[in-house]
Amino acid sequence: MRTSALVIGFAAAMGLSACGGGTLNNIKAGQVGPDEFAILPTRALSMPPDLAVLPAPTPGGANITDPNPQGDAVAALGGNPARLADQGIGAADQALVAHAGRAGTDPQIRQRLAQSDADWRARNGRRPLERIFGTPVYQRAYAPMALDAATEQQRWQRAGAITSTAPAPAAR
Repeated sequence: MRTSALVIGFAAAMGLSACGGGTLNNIKAGQVGPDEFAILPTRALSMPPDLAVLPAPTPGGANITDPNPQGDAVAALGGNPARLADQGIGAADQALVAHAGRAGTDPQIRQRLAQSDADWRARNGRRPLERIFGTPVYQRAYAPMALDAATEQQRWQRAGAITSTAPAPAAR
């Protein structure tokens, strides 16, 4: 009787533990992670004011329900999203863009960073059981690189730097 209760309890615990592993920062080795910039909500469908003057469909063209985050941001800041397509980089921002791209740009930057991150975690963050079962632990791998915000703010304040308006953290 006691043995069957232990077996049932163990099975229940194992079943519940299987439900908790769905975090994005604990992706199994070899899996491709989600692209956080690819998920955009669509706009709500709406009825046009006059069905007789609907525009002709444009294959490969934009749809009125397609998301337009850049145009939405321009409209939210008081600009005209229709002028967005007409203009390139504004005159005030051209120097910034030129400076940011002075060494060139790498179209494969995401893939390169993902590979170097996986290599670094494979060398530094995995304990023996994690290696055996193939479960990297993201937070543990990067713990030595984490900044303590309160300590860093104190350090800069002691050095005489002007910091944010946050209250000075308590001394540790």
